[in-house]
Amino acid sequence: MKAGFTKRACAVALTASLVALAGCHSFKKENIQPPTPLAKDFTPTVQVTRLWKDRVGKGAGESGIRMRPTVVDGVLYAASTDGTIAAIDATSGKKLWSEHSRQHGWFGWGDKKRKDSFYSGGPAVAGDLLVIGTLDGHVYGFDAKDGKPRWTAALTSEVIDSPVISNGLVIVRTQDGNLYGLDSATGERRWVYDQGTVPSLSLRGNGPILAANGVVFFGSDNGKLVALREDNGEKLWEQPLASGEGRTDIDRLDDADGSILLDGSTLYAAAYHGNLLAVDGPSGRPMWSHPFSSYTSLAVNGSAVYGVDDSSQVWAFDKSSGSDMWKNSKLRYRWLSGPAVQGDYVVVGDMYGYVHWLQTGDGALAARERLSRKVAIRAQPVVVGDVVYVEDVEGHIGAYRLGGH
Repeated sequence: MKAGFTKRACAVALTASLVALAGCHSFKKENIQPPTPLAKDFTPTVQVTRLWKDRVGKGAGESGIRMRPTVVDGVLYAASTDGTIAAIDATSGKKLWSEHSRQHGWFGWGDKKRKDSFYSGGPAVAGDLLVIGTLDGHVYGFDAKDGKPRWTAALTSEVIDSPVISNGLVIVRTQDGNLYGLDSATGERRWVYDQGTVPSLSLRGNGPILAANGVVFFGSDNGKLVALREDNGEKLWEQPLASGEGRTDIDRLDDADGSILLDGSTLYAAAYHGNLLAVDGPSGRPMWSHPFSSYTSLAVNGSAVYGVDDSSQVWAFDKSSGSDMWKNSKLRYRWLSGPAVQGDYVVVGDMYGYVHWLQTGDGALAARERLSRKVAIRAQPVVVGDVVYVEDVEGHIGAYRLGGH
């Protein structure tokens, strides 16, 4: 049996959206909550202009993975589970280069035995290095200028989310719970952190890895926020986000797989069936906690933390105290992406391909656009300057600016 394709790997095939449906003890059709319909008489209060739209491969497809692009120095980089990587001018939408893995001969794309060897999670870019993981447990390094291959590293299990590049290291997490520090020049292994026994049932995917000031932060499959030394992978501290209690395996799901954010020296993290927690990054000391169940990413601005709960209600919390400022339930059960902040607006995508803008002050819906018809947007939008970039599960990417051109 391949590394990573154990009993747990079968269990994690429950995607976050499936687990969230209805919050019931059963996934029977009658238990699935219908999505809140959009108001037909909606009048936008802010103009949104789409600057360009393109497509990179076939996106994430039905893998359940959040394929999120990244924008570095005016270039948007995106990848697809069919083996495509592309660089696009973030301003004009002009494709700069595109590479497919079969050109390198690294993966047997025509070989049914290797059909799981797909890119996953989205690329990370720093300087002239682009790195990305695959579903068969590899990490590949490319030249960010032209997409030419540099190195490969074999790990123990599938890589579901984007790596992080920091201080000469590529830090990557595998689905079996391990974190690796790889040499960014060669891909050689520097250190491994094994979080030990992981739950038999877990949401598919891993939360983002954050690296700052020599420390690596991540949310674990058993509902904990963990800090490691960046240079050697040694654990510095951990804080629980959820208790993992309940009568059934579904009730006991407590992943901290989607929601972790660093703002200055403060970490904000949330867990499925858990809490939203503010933690002092250097010490791990809790600052405040608020009940909040989420499996998507968080966003922050000067005064608030924004999140989407497990029924797709959008929330704003006071950064200093954790008290809730507002809640919008008008998109409930539309299975939203994680939020992003674009100016005075919170941006989310939904399962039907709509992008929604909500006012940061009171949560009122301000605008909506459709990226693609009935194609889900699972990945958190990316905001750079005054433009937000959105990718759906079929690889369509749109760039939007508030106001006119």
